[in-house]
Amino acid sequence: MSLLRPFAAIGAAVLFAAASAQADNWPARPIRVISPFPAGSASDTTARVVLDSVSRFVGQPMVLETKPGAGGIVGFADVAKSEPDGYTFVTSSTSLGTGSVLHRHLPYDPVKDFVPVVMFGVQPNVLVASKESGFKTVADLVAAARAKPGALTFASAGIGSSSHMAGERLRLAANIDVRHVPFRDGGLTEVMAGRIDYYFIPLAAAASALGSGKLTVLAVSSPKRVALLPDAPSIVESGYPNAVFRFWVGLSAPARTPAAIINKVHDATEKALQDPGLKERLAKLGVEPEPMSVDAFGKYVRDDIAGTAELAKQAHIEPLD
Repeated sequence: MSLLRPFAAIGAAVLFAAASAQADNWPARPIRVISPFPAGSASDTTARVVLDSVSRFVGQPMVLETKPGAGGIVGFADVAKSEPDGYTFVTSSTSLGTGSVLHRHLPYDPVKDFVPVVMFGVQPNVLVASKESGFKTVADLVAAARAKPGALTFASAGIGSSSHMAGERLRLAANIDVRHVPFRDGGLTEVMAGRIDYYFIPLAAAASALGSGKLTVLAVSSPKRVALLPDAPSIVESGYPNAVFRFWVGLSAPARTPAAIINKVHDATEKALQDPGLKERLAKLGVEPEPMSVDAFGKYVRDDIAGTAELAKQAHIEPLD
Protein backbone atom coordinates (compact mmCIF):
# COMPACT_ATOMS: atom_id res chain seq x y z
CA MET A 1 0.00 0.00 0.00
CA SER A 2 1.29 3.45 -0.89
CA LEU A 3 2.21 5.61 2.11
CA LEU A 4 0.37 8.46 0.41
CA ARG A 5 -3.02 6.75 0.45
CA PRO A 6 -3.82 7.41 4.13
CA PHE A 7 -2.98 11.09 3.65
CA ALA A 8 -5.16 11.25 0.51
CA ALA A 9 -8.04 9.71 2.43
CA ILE A 10 -7.57 12.19 5.27
CA GLY A 11 -7.51 15.07 2.78
CA ALA A 12 -10.72 13.88 1.14
CA ALA A 13 -12.40 13.56 4.54
CA VAL A 14 -11.36 17.09 5.49
CA LEU A 15 -12.72 18.49 2.24
CA PHE A 16 -16.00 16.59 2.69
CA ALA A 17 -16.34 17.87 6.25
CA ALA A 18 -15.66 21.44 5.12
CA ALA A 19 -18.25 21.17 2.35
CA SER A 20 -20.80 19.74 4.79
CA ALA A 21 -20.20 22.56 7.25
CA GLN A 22 -20.50 25.09 4.43
CA ALA A 23 -23.82 23.61 3.35
CA ASP A 24 -25.12 23.51 6.96
CA ASN A 25 -24.44 27.23 7.40
CA TRP A 26 -25.82 28.17 4.00
CA PRO A 27 -27.22 30.72 3.29
CA ALA A 28 -25.62 33.26 5.58
CA ARG A 29 -25.95 36.20 3.16
CA PRO A 30 -27.86 37.25 0.01
CA ILE A 31 -27.42 35.03 -3.04
CA ARG A 32 -26.33 36.48 -6.38
CA VAL A 33 -28.14 35.25 -9.51
CA ILE A 34 -26.70 36.40 -12.82
CA SER A 35 -29.11 37.03 -15.69
CA PRO A 36 -27.01 36.82 -18.88
CA PHE A 37 -29.67 38.52 -21.03
CA PRO A 38 -31.23 41.99 -20.92
CA ALA A 39 -34.07 42.94 -18.60
CA GLY A 40 -37.35 42.15 -20.31
CA SER A 41 -36.03 39.07 -22.11
CA ALA A 42 -37.95 35.81 -21.66
CA SER A 43 -35.41 34.24 -19.31
CA ASP A 44 -34.88 37.41 -17.29
CA THR A 45 -38.60 38.08 -16.83
CA THR A 46 -39.33 34.48 -15.82
CA ALA A 47 -36.46 34.44 -13.34
CA ARG A 48 -37.59 37.68 -11.66
CA VAL A 49 -41.07 36.28 -11.10
CA VAL A 50 -39.83 32.95 -9.72
CA LEU A 51 -36.90 34.14 -7.58
CA ASP A 52 -39.04 36.65 -5.75
CA SER A 53 -40.99 33.70 -4.33
CA VAL A 54 -37.99 31.39 -3.89
CA SER A 55 -36.24 33.93 -1.66
CA ARG A 56 -38.88 33.39 1.04
CA PHE A 57 -38.23 29.65 1.13
CA VAL A 58 -34.43 29.98 1.04
CA GLY A 59 -34.30 32.51 3.88
CA GLN A 60 -32.11 35.06 2.08
CA PRO A 61 -32.74 37.38 -0.88
CA MET A 62 -31.89 35.89 -4.26
CA VAL A 63 -30.75 39.05 -6.02
CA LEU A 64 -30.98 39.02 -9.81
CA GLU A 65 -28.09 40.89 -11.40
CA THR A 66 -28.49 41.59 -15.11
CA LYS A 67 -25.21 41.09 -16.96
CA PRO A 68 -25.92 40.89 -20.71
CA GLY A 69 -23.41 40.88 -23.51
CA ALA A 70 -22.23 38.80 -26.47
CA GLY A 71 -25.42 36.77 -26.61
CA GLY A 72 -25.22 35.67 -22.98
CA ILE A 73 -21.52 34.77 -23.03
CA VAL A 74 -20.50 37.55 -20.60
CA GLY A 75 -22.92 36.41 -17.89
CA PHE A 76 -22.29 32.69 -18.29
CA ALA A 77 -18.51 33.23 -18.25
CA ASP A 78 -18.79 35.25 -15.02
CA VAL A 79 -20.60 32.40 -13.29
CA ALA A 80 -18.37 29.67 -14.71
CA LYS A 81 -15.32 31.23 -13.01
CA SER A 82 -17.14 32.12 -9.76
CA GLU A 83 -16.42 30.43 -6.45
CA PRO A 84 -18.68 27.35 -6.15
CA ASP A 85 -19.83 28.31 -2.66
CA GLY A 86 -23.58 28.50 -3.25
CA TYR A 87 -23.70 32.30 -3.45
CA THR A 88 -23.59 32.60 -7.24
CA PHE A 89 -26.09 31.11 -9.71
CA VAL A 90 -27.09 31.85 -13.28
CA THR A 91 -30.40 31.95 -15.11
CA SER A 92 -29.89 29.21 -17.67
CA SER A 93 -32.06 28.54 -20.70
CA THR A 94 -32.21 27.09 -24.18
CA SER A 95 -29.58 29.69 -25.12
CA LEU A 96 -26.96 27.67 -23.22
CA GLY A 97 -26.97 25.28 -26.17
CA THR A 98 -27.22 27.85 -28.94
CA GLY A 99 -24.14 29.64 -27.59
CA SER A 100 -21.97 26.62 -28.33
CA VAL A 101 -23.49 26.37 -31.81
CA LEU A 102 -22.87 30.01 -32.73
CA HIS A 103 -19.34 30.30 -31.35
CA ARG A 104 -16.40 27.97 -31.97
CA HIS A 105 -14.55 29.11 -28.85
CA LEU A 106 -16.39 29.92 -25.62
CA PRO A 107 -14.73 30.97 -22.33
CA TYR A 108 -16.62 28.10 -20.65
CA ASP A 109 -17.93 24.61 -21.36
CA PRO A 110 -21.76 24.64 -21.26
CA VAL A 111 -21.84 21.10 -19.84
CA LYS A 112 -18.72 20.75 -17.70
CA ASP A 113 -18.62 24.21 -16.10
CA PHE A 114 -22.19 24.29 -14.78
CA VAL A 115 -24.47 22.07 -12.73
CA PRO A 116 -28.20 22.35 -13.57
CA VAL A 117 -30.19 23.01 -10.38
CA VAL A 118 -33.89 23.40 -11.14
CA MET A 119 -36.32 24.00 -13.98
CA PHE A 120 -38.51 27.13 -13.73
CA GLY A 121 -40.70 26.25 -16.70
CA VAL A 122 -41.12 25.94 -20.44
CA GLN A 123 -42.70 28.25 -23.01
CA PRO A 124 -43.68 27.44 -26.60
CA ASN A 125 -43.46 29.77 -29.56
CA VAL A 126 -46.55 30.79 -31.51
CA LEU A 127 -46.58 30.30 -35.27
CA VAL A 128 -48.22 33.44 -36.66
CA ALA A 129 -48.74 34.41 -40.27
CA SER A 130 -49.69 37.65 -41.95
CA LYS A 131 -53.43 37.98 -42.58
CA GLU A 132 -52.48 38.89 -46.15
CA SER A 133 -50.92 35.46 -46.66
CA GLY A 134 -54.34 33.82 -46.47
CA PHE A 135 -52.93 30.94 -44.42
CA LYS A 136 -55.39 29.44 -41.95
CA THR A 137 -53.45 26.34 -40.96
CA VAL A 138 -49.94 24.90 -40.96
CA ALA A 139 -51.07 22.74 -43.89
CA ASP A 140 -51.82 25.91 -45.88
CA LEU A 141 -48.34 27.26 -45.17
CA VAL A 142 -46.62 24.01 -46.12
CA ALA A 143 -48.67 23.68 -49.32
CA ALA A 144 -47.73 27.23 -50.36
CA ALA A 145 -44.06 26.59 -49.61
CA ARG A 146 -44.06 23.43 -51.71
CA ALA A 147 -45.87 25.15 -54.56
CA LYS A 148 -43.24 27.90 -54.77
CA PRO A 149 -39.89 26.65 -53.34
CA GLY A 150 -37.77 29.47 -51.94
CA ALA A 151 -40.54 32.06 -52.15
CA LEU A 152 -41.81 32.08 -48.53
CA THR A 153 -39.92 33.90 -45.78
CA PHE A 154 -39.93 33.54 -42.01
CA ALA A 155 -38.71 36.08 -39.47
CA SER A 156 -36.66 35.53 -36.34
CA ALA A 157 -35.14 37.57 -33.53
CA GLY A 158 -31.68 36.66 -34.84
CA ILE A 159 -29.57 33.67 -35.80
CA GLY A 160 -29.75 31.04 -33.06
CA SER A 161 -32.75 32.64 -31.35
CA SER A 162 -35.70 30.52 -30.25
CA SER A 163 -37.74 31.89 -33.15
CA HIS A 164 -35.01 30.87 -35.59
CA MET A 165 -34.60 27.37 -34.16
CA ALA A 166 -38.37 26.78 -34.10
CA GLY A 167 -38.54 27.88 -37.73
CA GLU A 168 -35.75 25.52 -38.69
CA ARG A 169 -37.46 22.62 -36.95
CA LEU A 170 -40.59 23.13 -39.05
CA ARG A 171 -38.57 23.61 -42.23
CA LEU A 172 -36.80 20.31 -41.71
CA ALA A 173 -39.85 18.41 -40.44
CA ALA A 174 -42.01 19.55 -43.38
CA ASN A 175 -39.13 19.37 -45.88
CA ILE A 176 -39.88 22.80 -47.31
CA ASP A 177 -37.65 25.37 -49.00
CA VAL A 178 -38.19 28.73 -47.22
CA ARG A 179 -35.93 31.70 -46.51
CA HIS A 180 -34.91 32.82 -43.02
CA VAL A 181 -34.82 36.59 -42.43
CA PRO A 182 -33.25 37.52 -39.05
CA PHE A 183 -34.12 40.81 -37.34
CA ARG A 184 -32.65 42.47 -34.28
CA ASP A 185 -36.11 43.94 -33.78
CA GLY A 186 -39.05 44.72 -35.99
CA GLY A 187 -39.61 41.20 -37.31
CA LEU A 188 -43.18 41.06 -36.05
CA THR A 189 -43.94 44.43 -37.64
CA GLU A 190 -42.78 43.05 -40.99
CA VAL A 191 -45.08 40.04 -40.65
CA MET A 192 -48.05 42.24 -39.67
CA ALA A 193 -47.36 44.39 -42.73
CA GLY A 194 -47.32 41.33 -44.98
CA ARG A 195 -43.70 41.76 -46.06
CA ILE A 196 -42.65 38.55 -44.22
CA ASP A 197 -44.87 35.47 -44.36
CA TYR A 198 -44.61 33.94 -40.90
CA TYR A 199 -42.84 34.01 -37.52
CA PHE A 200 -42.44 31.65 -34.56
CA ILE A 201 -42.71 34.34 -31.89
CA PRO A 202 -42.34 33.55 -28.15
CA LEU A 203 -45.74 33.21 -26.53
CA ALA A 204 -45.29 36.05 -24.02
CA ALA A 205 -44.17 38.45 -26.76
CA ALA A 206 -47.06 37.43 -29.01
CA ALA A 207 -49.84 38.27 -26.56
CA SER A 208 -49.98 42.02 -27.19
CA ALA A 209 -49.92 41.64 -30.98
CA LEU A 210 -52.56 38.96 -31.42
CA GLY A 211 -55.42 41.43 -30.98
CA SER A 212 -54.19 43.63 -33.82
CA GLY A 213 -56.28 41.85 -36.44
CA LYS A 214 -53.22 41.61 -38.68
CA LEU A 215 -52.06 38.13 -37.66
CA THR A 216 -53.39 34.61 -37.90
CA VAL A 217 -52.32 32.06 -35.29
CA LEU A 218 -51.54 28.78 -37.06
CA ALA A 219 -50.18 26.69 -34.17
CA VAL A 220 -48.11 26.61 -31.00
CA SER A 221 -44.75 24.83 -31.09
CA SER A 222 -45.57 22.54 -28.14
CA PRO A 223 -46.73 18.90 -27.94
CA LYS A 224 -50.18 20.00 -26.72
CA ARG A 225 -52.35 23.12 -26.66
CA VAL A 226 -51.65 25.88 -24.16
CA ALA A 227 -54.06 27.62 -21.79
CA LEU A 228 -53.41 31.13 -23.14
CA LEU A 229 -54.41 30.09 -26.67
CA PRO A 230 -56.87 27.21 -26.24
CA ASP A 231 -58.11 27.44 -29.84
CA ALA A 232 -54.63 27.20 -31.38
CA PRO A 233 -53.65 23.65 -32.38
CA SER A 234 -50.30 22.27 -31.26
CA ILE A 235 -47.64 21.61 -33.88
CA VAL A 236 -48.17 17.90 -33.16
CA GLU A 237 -51.89 18.18 -33.94
CA SER A 238 -50.88 19.97 -37.11
CA GLY A 239 -48.99 16.86 -38.23
CA TYR A 240 -45.39 17.74 -37.39
CA PRO A 241 -44.25 16.13 -34.11
CA ASN A 242 -40.60 16.64 -35.12
CA ALA A 243 -41.20 20.39 -35.16
CA VAL A 244 -41.87 20.62 -31.39
CA PHE A 245 -39.84 23.42 -29.82
CA ARG A 246 -40.10 24.79 -26.28
CA PHE A 247 -37.94 27.47 -24.71
CA TRP A 248 -36.94 26.42 -21.19
CA VAL A 249 -35.71 28.57 -18.32
CA GLY A 250 -34.06 27.33 -15.13
CA LEU A 251 -31.24 27.86 -12.68
CA SER A 252 -27.66 26.57 -12.83
CA ALA A 253 -24.64 26.88 -10.55
CA PRO A 254 -20.88 26.74 -11.06
CA ALA A 255 -19.52 23.21 -11.26
CA ARG A 256 -18.42 21.75 -7.90
CA THR A 257 -21.07 23.66 -5.93
CA PRO A 258 -21.88 21.36 -2.96
CA ALA A 259 -24.69 18.93 -3.71
CA ALA A 260 -26.38 19.75 -0.41
CA ILE A 261 -26.74 23.40 -1.46
CA ILE A 262 -27.94 22.42 -4.93
CA ASN A 263 -30.63 20.25 -3.33
CA LYS A 264 -31.71 23.03 -0.96
CA VAL A 265 -32.18 25.50 -3.81
CA HIS A 266 -33.94 22.89 -5.92
CA ASP A 267 -36.38 21.98 -3.14
CA ALA A 268 -37.07 25.62 -2.23
CA THR A 269 -37.84 26.42 -5.87
CA GLU A 270 -40.12 23.40 -6.26
CA LYS A 271 -42.06 24.53 -3.19
CA ALA A 272 -42.36 28.06 -4.57
CA LEU A 273 -43.62 26.75 -7.92
CA GLN A 274 -46.50 24.99 -6.17
CA ASP A 275 -47.92 28.34 -5.02
CA PRO A 276 -51.13 29.16 -6.95
CA GLY A 277 -50.23 32.85 -7.11
CA LEU A 278 -46.86 32.13 -8.72
CA LYS A 279 -48.46 29.68 -11.14
CA GLU A 280 -50.91 32.39 -12.18
CA ARG A 281 -48.15 34.95 -12.75
CA LEU A 282 -46.18 32.45 -14.85
CA ALA A 283 -49.28 31.49 -16.82
CA LYS A 284 -49.69 35.13 -17.88
CA LEU A 285 -46.18 34.90 -19.32
CA GLY A 286 -47.05 31.69 -21.14
CA VAL A 287 -44.67 29.73 -18.89
CA GLU A 288 -45.69 26.30 -17.62
CA PRO A 289 -43.78 24.79 -14.65
CA GLU A 290 -42.36 21.35 -15.33
CA PRO A 291 -41.20 19.78 -12.03
CA MET A 292 -38.30 17.34 -12.18
CA SER A 293 -35.49 16.13 -9.96
CA VAL A 294 -31.98 17.57 -10.03
CA ASP A 295 -30.73 14.53 -11.95
CA ALA A 296 -33.63 14.65 -14.41
CA PHE A 297 -33.05 18.35 -15.05
CA GLY A 298 -29.36 17.70 -15.61
CA LYS A 299 -30.21 15.12 -18.26
CA TYR A 300 -32.80 17.47 -19.79
CA VAL A 301 -30.18 20.21 -20.19
CA ARG A 302 -27.54 17.87 -21.63
CA ASP A 303 -30.05 16.39 -24.08
CA ASP A 304 -31.19 19.88 -25.11
CA ILE A 305 -27.62 21.03 -25.76
CA ALA A 306 -26.94 17.92 -27.83
CA GLY A 307 -30.24 18.32 -29.68
CA THR A 308 -29.49 21.95 -30.48
CA ALA A 309 -26.11 20.96 -31.92
CA GLU A 310 -27.75 18.30 -34.08
CA LEU A 311 -30.42 20.76 -35.30
CA ALA A 312 -27.73 23.29 -36.21
CA LYS A 313 -25.88 20.61 -38.16
CA GLN A 314 -28.99 19.57 -40.09
CA ALA A 315 -30.00 23.18 -40.74
CA HIS A 316 -26.45 24.16 -41.77
CA ILE A 317 -26.25 26.92 -39.17
CA GLU A 318 -22.65 28.06 -39.17
CA PRO A 319 -20.78 29.61 -36.20
CA LEU A 320 -20.63 33.39 -36.21
CA ASP A 321 -16.98 33.37 -35.10
